[in-house]
Amino acid sequence: MPTTQPSPTGSSGQELELTVKRIADPGEGIREIALVPADGGKLPAYDAGAHIRVVLPGGNTNAYSLIDLGSDVENPEEYLLAIRRDDAGAGGSKWMHELAVGDRITARGPQNDFPLDDGEAPALLLAGGIGVTPLVSMAMALARGERDWQMHYAARSAAVAAYADHLTGTHGTRIALHRDDEAGGPLPVADLVAAAAPGTHVYVCGPRPMIDATRQAAEAAGFTPERIHTELFDTPEPEAGDSPFEIEIASTGQVFTVPPGLTIIEVLEENGLDIVYDCQRGDCGICQTAVLEGTPDHRDVVLSEAERAAGDVMQICVSRALSPRLKLDL
Repeated sequence: MPTTQPSPTGSSGQELELTVKRIADPGEGIREIALVPADGGKLPAYDAGAHIRVVLPGGNTNAYSLIDLGSDVENPEEYLLAIRRDDAGAGGSKWMHELAVGDRITARGPQNDFPLDDGEAPALLLAGGIGVTPLVSMAMALARGERDWQMHYAARSAAVAAYADHLTGTHGTRIALHRDDEAGGPLPVADLVAAAAPGTHVYVCGPRPMIDATRQAAEAAGFTPERIHTELFDTPEPEAGDSPFEIEIASTGQVFTVPPGLTIIEVLEENGLDIVYDCQRGDCGICQTAVLEGTPDHRDVVLSEAERAAGDVMQICVSRALSPRLKLDL
């Protein structure tokens, strides 16, 4: 979880009307989209790790990291996004890939659930696939300062390694590239974490197995929770065999059933409760809720193993129940 907690603005945030200014393809299956204000006004400032939520047809939103390739993030002229097409997903990435120059979209934000800490400790950046996008911005921010840092960027192959040339051309030997097909396996995150200098903060964005391996290695190496920062780039899919369970609202006594395929937050919103949340992936910590009774089924990437074992809190955007009912401090 980030050292500085993000502001709990939930699924809201400043609404922005944006126009597609430019489109490019920085990697196979990856679409880069530059957005400018539709009315010609100013864009809000942002910092490394921030994202906007694009409103999709039907009203759902997807979060996309804002990419800084060396621009003025205090007075940005455009927002740059990169979207990996996922034909097996819910359709948001396909819709984004079909946008054309001149199209108009609505977005909310910016918001930052994955900020750099404001200290001077060394930073280790670990990127997997399209999870490189927030770390591109972090690398630019770190390069402007005095901190020691190193970035390792893993991709399945060179063809899908978006921004690899920018990173090596801009930051030189601070960037180490890893190609799974050439290396014969995934990035050895456990070795990298174990070799990190004392006091290092680790920032990882990528697929769930990479995040889990990094967290486990960091905890084994004695990293304190505030030195482990994670962001998951995929929304977890429902698991086969999920069962319905009940949630009890402590303040009112209301009881609702959470069926397979729906999250606790979705059920609460369907029943008129106003819940503060953002990522909907289990990586920002904003929706963390105290569990007064029952046993959670933790599916987030925020909690440490000790916190999971204690079962006192849970991330209600993704986690479920191992017991028939959970009583939540809501």
